[in-house]
Amino acid sequence: MEEKQIPEAGPVKGGDVEQESREHPMSALMEEALTFRKLKPGDIVDGEIVKVSPTEVLVDVGAKSEGVIPEKELERLGREGLERLRVGQVIPVYVVRPEERDGNIILSLRKAEEEIDWREAQARFESGESFETQVMGFNKGGVIVRLGKLRGFVPASQLAPEHRGSDHQQPEERWARLVGMPIYVKIIELNRKRKRLILSERAASRQVREVQKDKLLADLREGEVRRGKVTSLTDFGAFVDLGGADGLIHLSEISWNRSAKPQDVVKVGQEVDVYVLSVDREKKRIALSLKRLEPEPWTTIEQRYRIGQLVEGTITRLANFGAFARVDDEIEGLIHISELSDGRISHPKEVVRVGETYTMRIIDLDPDRRRMGLSIKKVADPRYEELDWRTALAEADELENVEVEEE
Repeated sequence: MEEKQIPEAGPVKGGDVEQESREHPMSALMEEALTFRKLKPGDIVDGEIVKVSPTEVLVDVGAKSEGVIPEKELERLGREGLERLRVGQVIPVYVVRPEERDGNIILSLRKAEEEIDWREAQARFESGESFETQVMGFNKGGVIVRLGKLRGFVPASQLAPEHRGSDHQQPEERWARLVGMPIYVKIIELNRKRKRLILSERAASRQVREVQKDKLLADLREGEVRRGKVTSLTDFGAFVDLGGADGLIHLSEISWNRSAKPQDVVKVGQEVDVYVLSVDREKKRIALSLKRLEPEPWTTIEQRYRIGQLVEGTITRLANFGAFARVDDEIEGLIHISELSDGRISHPKEVVRVGETYTMRIIDLDPDRRRMGLSIKKVADPRYEELDWRTALAEADELENVEVEEE
């Protein structure tokens, strides 16, 4: 072990008492001693490497003598680790013993790195932040991740659903595919004495998603068209992930077809374009629409229907003056009470019932006022025989053309 040499004090060349005191050998010794760093076990300090050999590494840590990283620790570093150490290099070291019997300062490079990692882990645990790490392995209970020199454990219950796998699978089947994969985690338990570090991907996902949601809510604008993925279906609508937050397509905005259910239009996992109806940043709610991206049925009604045409209609409601029927599940028309039957009736319920489907004839169309007049009694009216015949021929020709194309 090399001990730093204390320079000898030069001769006193005269002067006052204060000058003599300052240049006295004991005074110089005391001043020099005061400049040395006082170390205690557990300190982490930066030191400069002054010597590297296969048996020891000497490090200047600002104390009376250089500290030494002993051979036993160098063996753990391996040849490559030792070759990375260079004279003049500044490294963090952990003070194992400030002074042993021979006056040596025993240092550890490995413990310094580990201590720094524990302190960083403690800070992350206290702040509750999420961070990215990498899966390095797994066991029967979950996956193992690395935090610098530390090993952390993510139990199966704390993995994200897409990474959890099935309880009936073997660990290799569940998690071998995750090794080497980056994942976001959050520290949920830290015990240094037991060297216990438990993390959660599930909690981190929620936190990351909240950040993404706030950003999305800030950027989202009404009237925009966004691409998203259907995440779930309910009786009242469909939820779509827009990349950080779910928006709701209410049942009334699924389709212009009022009888359509969410499962009739979209499926979970399907990617869809959606129209942004509204954004409530305070309540963090996003209202979406699918039907707004399709033409409103009344705007194209004249291209699809004409007076005299026969259609299928389902009775939706009854009134004293007639019955309402939905045509092709998108347009609602009125069958006036006088158009329900050739005979005289006092109420529509004498002829039709809600939910029943009938053949009807269109007798009036008014797109501007969104009105369609329908008739049941005129279905067999001879005045429409020629129109019905031409329609039947046109439909037959269309069907024949379709069959030829398929062949």
